[in-house]
Amino acid sequence: MAEAFLRRDVEALRLDVGVSSAGTLRDGMAAAEEVIELMDKRGLDLELHRSRLLTPGMLVSADLVLGMTRDHVREAALVDLDSFGRSFTLKEIVRRGSAIGPRHREEPIEAWIKRASDGREPRDYLFADDDDIEDPIGRRFSFFKKTAVEIEGFTTSLVGLLWPLM
Repeated sequence: MAEAFLRRDVEALRLDVGVSSAGTLRDGMAAAEEVIELMDKRGLDLELHRSRLLTPGMLVSADLVLGMTRDHVREAALVDLDSFGRSFTLKEIVRRGSAIGPRHREEPIEAWIKRASDGREPRDYLFADDDDIEDPIGRRFSFFKKTAVEIEGFTTSLVGLLWPLM
């Protein structure tokens, strides 16, 4: 869902930004039927979406790595330790980005991400889960709807922080 929302928002701004997703569980899985239905109602087609496994090459080439949970951030750091400084949960980057303010027009995205990362330590990801977005798989459809609204709100906020007034 996050990939689709981010892609929609950066395309609406006509930005030349790559957005892709990968995970740590399975390769080649279709999106859940509930997700396909919810996204279709928003004009986003996920019928052809298939999961991909996270690789070191994906992390090395990414300017920003987003996970839905702290476990995802930890997994990314295990795959490529150097990616930690630019790996966040979606909630965390929006929280930290809101605290430091939107990216300045001339500020490189990498510099804004570095400012957002200041003071973070890998040990911060050992126990807390307050920045996690709960996985709706196995839950009622209403939970999928709640999760979609939550993710969409955070992705919209993130785009507003990275590309204010575009």
